[in-house]
Amino acid sequence: MSSWQPPSIGSRPVALLGAGVLGRRIACTFVAGGYNVHIRDPSSEARRDALQYIEEHKQEYADNISSSTTTTKSKLGSYSASEDIESAVKDAWLVIEAVPEKLQLKIDTMAELDRKASADCIFGSNSSSFKSSLMLDKVSPARRRLICNVHYTMPPAIRTVELMTDGETEPGVFPFLTDVLNNCGMLPATARKESTGFIFNRLWAAVKRETLMILAEGVSDASEIDKLWQHMFQAKVTPCRLMDQIGLDTVAFIEDNYIQERHLDGSLTVNWLRANYLAQGKLGKKTSDEGGLYPPTTTQSAWEHSGSTTPTPRATETQPPLFFLDVGLGGNLTNLSKVSTNGKILRRDPSGTITTLIRNQPAPDGIAVCASTNRLFWTNMGAHPSARDGSLMSSALDGTDIQTVLAPGQVHTPKQLVLVPTPHRPKLYFCDREGMSVHRCDAADGSHHETLVQRAGAVGDQTQWCVGIAVDPVAAKIYWTQKGHSKAGQGRIFRAGMEVPQGETAATRSDIETLFDGLPEPIDLEIESGSEVLYWTDRGEHPRGSSLNAAYVGGGGGGEKGVRIIARHFHEPIGLQLDVGRGRAYVTDLGGSVYEVDLQSGGKTVLCADEGCYTGIAALWA
Repeated sequence: MSSWQPPSIGSRPVALLGAGVLGRRIACTFVAGGYNVHIRDPSSEARRDALQYIEEHKQEYADNISSSTTTTKSKLGSYSASEDIESAVKDAWLVIEAVPEKLQLKIDTMAELDRKASADCIFGSNSSSFKSSLMLDKVSPARRRLICNVHYTMPPAIRTVELMTDGETEPGVFPFLTDVLNNCGMLPATARKESTGFIFNRLWAAVKRETLMILAEGVSDASEIDKLWQHMFQAKVTPCRLMDQIGLDTVAFIEDNYIQERHLDGSLTVNWLRANYLAQGKLGKKTSDEGGLYPPTTTQSAWEHSGSTTPTPRATETQPPLFFLDVGLGGNLTNLSKVSTNGKILRRDPSGTITTLIRNQPAPDGIAVCASTNRLFWTNMGAHPSARDGSLMSSALDGTDIQTVLAPGQVHTPKQLVLVPTPHRPKLYFCDREGMSVHRCDAADGSHHETLVQRAGAVGDQTQWCVGIAVDPVAAKIYWTQKGHSKAGQGRIFRAGMEVPQGETAATRSDIETLFDGLPEPIDLEIESGSEVLYWTDRGEHPRGSSLNAAYVGGGGGGEKGVRIIARHFHEPIGLQLDVGRGRAYVTDLGGSVYEVDLQSGGKTVLCADEGCYTGIAALWA
């Protein structure tokens, strides 16, 4: 039986070697878990950025820690950074290296740690390519039992951490580190033996390998493979798209390691890939002009390149329950003095039954549904646009348990709304019209309220009014509309990252792209992440306005040439909900109608028509 005892922690730090994008995120997980952290990086700029990142995100990481952890930390850990390795690892009980993926550098790093770290200190390598057993050339025999792989992916969005032995690691190290990582809100998994690719990467390698063989044998093509994958696993990430994003040269390099280690036949995988793609300069997104597994954007129209000419099937073939908003300005308003409290939330079931769930709302505009918590979320523009009295609200799906997410006074005129189900704390993204801004907050209680985009100008300048919003978590992008003055053809659609760039503000951020300009009046948006096709409603002037539109926005897509008008002749359409699996979209308009639209033919079916005045719409997926 082993006599090994875990290191005592107390105030001793965790040392992180490397302050890059992943190193600072790993450090932040430990700080959030209540552990003290010391970061080492030779770059003063990297150290500064890492400390700034932790300062800005430590509470968010702490809030994301599951309530089921075995130990509740009473406070956040401390954090510091230094240039030299000796002060960083002094008295550390755990050191994780996140240095560049160069084996000799990692061998030398482990040797230096062996000389300078405490005798009971555990060494973890965050390498995704190398087993820790390959890094032992210069470490003492006694230290080998305290070295292992500790492979993070990208917290906090991806919380998995894979642990793996160096072949000699003390078995007790793994349950000890598992408890620590659980305390930090991570999802640890331990490989029972050494394995190139750990656990998940082996699964993913097998998917890539078989996908390449299907393509090499001419059995199918990239779009069809991705379509089937997306349907079977209800996944936003698909094999061929992801390989193009990673880069086909990188895919080949990784597969070479498996081929060499396992003596695999590469004729229908890397050999085929090199002959048919790499040799022709087709690397995927790195070479947008040449393309990759998907054709280049320059040889097809934007819509054809999207891979969405055939909608991806969804598990259900029936209409979902629909929730939509009556802003309160329609013919059903019999007393004009009550216009500011005539808003309603309605539900339409697949049978066609329509039920009013909530009444007396001040101009509701955007709506979202969270299936995991069985709650509705909506925006109220408020009684008076100039009064800054808008709000965000939520309720149970049956309209009970109404709660305030953001109270009047915190936003001006909130418009369209998107819910992004991030781990533990779903986020609401919304536009504020008169506030000329794009916002984000926690769906549960409105905390962590942030302004992501702030436009400049007078409040009455409608060209700066932000209205519709869409979020692509896979690509880490937000999209929004600025509709411009009525009937003026000033509408625009923009894109930016989900996070404000380091050192910039919502008002000064430099990553904003103008995708479309000179549109009639674009309103609500939806993005199909896997295909990077953007859909939007436009309430502007006929013939281009009062329409449902789509365009491919990946690979530099954008511009009027790539826009496809799917359907026309609505009565000022506002709300939009995609049902890509059935090849449908649901649209509401101010004329009092709810439509189902065929995304291919453009055919419209009226699901509801009355004296209402409809804005946002959302669906409840099974």
